[in-house]
Amino acid sequence: MSDLKWWETAVIYQIYPRSYQDSNGDGIGDLQGIISRLDYIAGLGVDAIWISPFFKSPQKDFGYDVSDYCDINPEYGTLDDFDQMIAKVHDLGMKLMIDIVPAHCSDQHAWFQESRQSRDNPKADWFHWVDPLPDGSAPTNWLSFFGGRAWTFEPRRQQYYLHNFLPEQPNLNHANPDVRQAFVDIAKFWFDRGVDGFRLDAVHTINADSAPYQNNLANPDFVLGELPQQQQPFFRQLHDSAQLNQPSIQQFSEAYRACADSYEGDRYLMGELHGDDPIKASQTFTDTGRLHATYNFNLLAWDGLSVDGLKQAITSAVAAFNGTGRLSFAFSNHDVPRVGTRQLKNLGLTDAQRPAMQLLLLKLETCLIGSTCVYMGEELALSDVQDIPVDKMQDPWGIEFAPVFLGRDTCRTPMVWRKSEPNGGFSSANQTWLPVSAQHLDSAGLDEADRKGSVYNQFAEFLAWRKQQPAFMSANVISDITGGPRQIIFDRTSDQQTLRCCFDFDTLTATFEEV
Repeated sequence: MSDLKWWETAVIYQIYPRSYQDSNGDGIGDLQGIISRLDYIAGLGVDAIWISPFFKSPQKDFGYDVSDYCDINPEYGTLDDFDQMIAKVHDLGMKLMIDIVPAHCSDQHAWFQESRQSRDNPKADWFHWVDPLPDGSAPTNWLSFFGGRAWTFEPRRQQYYLHNFLPEQPNLNHANPDVRQAFVDIAKFWFDRGVDGFRLDAVHTINADSAPYQNNLANPDFVLGELPQQQQPFFRQLHDSAQLNQPSIQQFSEAYRACADSYEGDRYLMGELHGDDPIKASQTFTDTGRLHATYNFNLLAWDGLSVDGLKQAITSAVAAFNGTGRLSFAFSNHDVPRVGTRQLKNLGLTDAQRPAMQLLLLKLETCLIGSTCVYMGEELALSDVQDIPVDKMQDPWGIEFAPVFLGRDTCRTPMVWRKSEPNGGFSSANQTWLPVSAQHLDSAGLDEADRKGSVYNQFAEFLAWRKQQPAFMSANVISDITGGPRQIIFDRTSDQQTLRCCFDFDTLTATFEEV
């Protein structure tokens, strides 16, 4: 039907491995657990799976602090388990993507352990080391996403090192060609094992500029908001002026693209990024010879969007990328509250309407141009979990600001599979890494897959229908985004077909008409 690459129209199912399925009773999800649920995922009719980090890590930020990029954290399994998993994924006709974290690693990584020892060791310039200012203070005003300065002092070197997140996540120096080559070698390691693509974590936070570093400018549009993340000093600055989205990052993008292009099978690079102007940043990352697509945040607003807000977000993204598959849309992921709760208030809906709303949003996002990332549990219309006790919280961001702000644990609680089983079938352990939510038990995965008319089955039927429509599968073109105050209407067009797509937020239904 189509000459498009697989990733230009793909529906990608995201797994947070710690919370998907525990196979050995330790309360933590693992690779064998994922293997046991691959038939469930394939039953949806998705094209690919993306698995969040499972590499060796001290788990300060649950895998986004990597201590070895080419091995598996023991609590998740082994490389043999990974090889079994990718073989079954491919046998089921799906692709496999994994998360690479290129901007920073763990402070326990051998690279940083060596680098911090002195100013003249072989890894001395693999990280951003800068002398204090004359008064002993940090070299710039840069702030960490997770609170406090983005600089920590290292007594052994008498210098500060940069970390855009936790102090335990030092930023790598991508101005150093040896660092860039190390990441190309990491890509080859996983491509050689059969991986079909990478979701590249927070590529806008790669730091590739060399000292002297400039201060961030003040954000003249900052307004103190109700949400804790809008109250942090971090958001009072314009970060693209110095700290983030540095132009020299593209040396990394170009090296990774060259590596991907050297393999057969359309290996895919999708970069997660944000910025003061996310659309402009996305265009720089997807310029010729760089990343294939960017992971788009337009629909991921922390407190949700009105219908008009959804329409504006879609319109701005499509205006920049229409006719291409260089965007990947998502309504939920492991970093924001679940859309099943987040959007209810903004759309003026009740919790009883959540399943119908979730199905409508799933249909909407899979009708947009490019690929779509569906976060585990969206196919079950799971709600966000707001009642995690503070002493059970795990997310360092949430712990920092609790109890006012619960961080990201609320969307990371374990999946449930059978209401009748202990821990909803997630684990046989007495205690799981995060509490299993009782509010999810009535929407357990295998129970819903068995139930006619469930969101799972309606979404699977829709995806099967979608794959037969040239308007979706043969071109990435949207025109005439219109609709009343409670509607989003647009045409998807190809040489063979034009489909008018109407999403009605009063009736919570989607209709499609050939025109």
